[in-house]
Amino acid sequence: MKTRPDPAVIPTDRGRCPFDPPAEYARLRTEEPVSPVTFQVAPKDPSGWLVTRHDLVRQILSDDRFSHRNELLAHVVAPPFPMAEYAPQPSPPGSFAKMDAPEHTKYRRLLAGHFTLRRIQQFEPELRSIVDGALEEMAAKGSPVDLVSAFAEVVSLRSVCSLMDVSPELMDGIAEHFAALMTLTYTLEEFIHHVESMDALIRPMVRERMAEQGDDFFGRLSATGELTEEELVNLAVLTLGGSLDTTPNMLALSTFALLEHPDQLALLRERPELYEEGAVDELLRYLTISQLGSSRCALEDVEIGGRTVRAGQTVVLSLPAANRDPEVFEDPDRLDVTRVPRKHLALGFGAHQCLGQHLARASLRIGLGRLFDRFPTLRLAEPAQEVPLRDRAVHYGVDRLLVGWD
Repeated sequence: MKTRPDPAVIPTDRGRCPFDPPAEYARLRTEEPVSPVTFQVAPKDPSGWLVTRHDLVRQILSDDRFSHRNELLAHVVAPPFPMAEYAPQPSPPGSFAKMDAPEHTKYRRLLAGHFTLRRIQQFEPELRSIVDGALEEMAAKGSPVDLVSAFAEVVSLRSVCSLMDVSPELMDGIAEHFAALMTLTYTLEEFIHHVESMDALIRPMVRERMAEQGDDFFGRLSATGELTEEELVNLAVLTLGGSLDTTPNMLALSTFALLEHPDQLALLRERPELYEEGAVDELLRYLTISQLGSSRCALEDVEIGGRTVRAGQTVVLSLPAANRDPEVFEDPDRLDVTRVPRKHLALGFGAHQCLGQHLARASLRIGLGRLFDRFPTLRLAEPAQEVPLRDRAVHYGVDRLLVGWD
């Protein structure tokens, strides 16, 4: 068994199948489910671990001996600019994704009521209208079109505008800058430009909503009296930007996967109730777009999978590997829209489970269902092997998906 740490290079090469995780994960999950790695950029200890087995990933995600605080975590992928003087900083106030309790709990509590299952169910008629409008515009463009820009991104952007009460013009600007940051290919100057530009777009809106304290998403958050301007700005960046990278990737990649699995698409057309029964979660499991996984830092020495994770070490949890674990999912490398994959981790687990999970599921269920109803002859308009993949980005997907219809 190999025990010498190697540089931390999280596998991203999908090989011949664009929907399967890197083959290396299967070997690691069997032979070395907690494997040693070293990080190029780490706050203290450059040695750490890559975890690939489902039960171990799930265990760590719910273990409060592991922290998600930004200032403690090593970089899974080093930024594409010099980091010689890098000193990790705590997440700014309001940017709660990489915080622990009680700060994380405070911000999540303030947001949770806006994303409950009941709230999203109430939003579904508006979501259907948004989807149908995007489909009619797509039809008017004529065949072929790029499904990413003509449908997936449109649905996501308009949904966020409606649910969070912001203008399309503002969201267009945020989407441009956030998308650039998700590619991990920016220079230091570009990074600063995109961060400052998003702040310049969002801060005036936040100040206006704080002054008015109206009955809108950010107005209601301001009216709680628990948030400063800085907190609300950073919270807005997280909630607005985050939703613009995940849902479009899942909509487009799911379409690609179903077109390449015509037997599964036929089942969904024959039995549309499958979308709600488990097909959406099966697509989430099968595709698992969070290809870099999730990271945690041990706050104390912890025994996990026969290894000792020392206090201060970063542990990278491979969600794609966990969601293909044959000990949990029968025949895991097969897309099966009749499966109900209740234990999948595509949306996380524990205290940091995706806050927008109900909106994500509704967007996929309604978006995919109505897409294939509106275009029953939908097909790829380019060879599958020529579809450009986002294998060097935070979230996996396709950069373009040309589709056509009769």
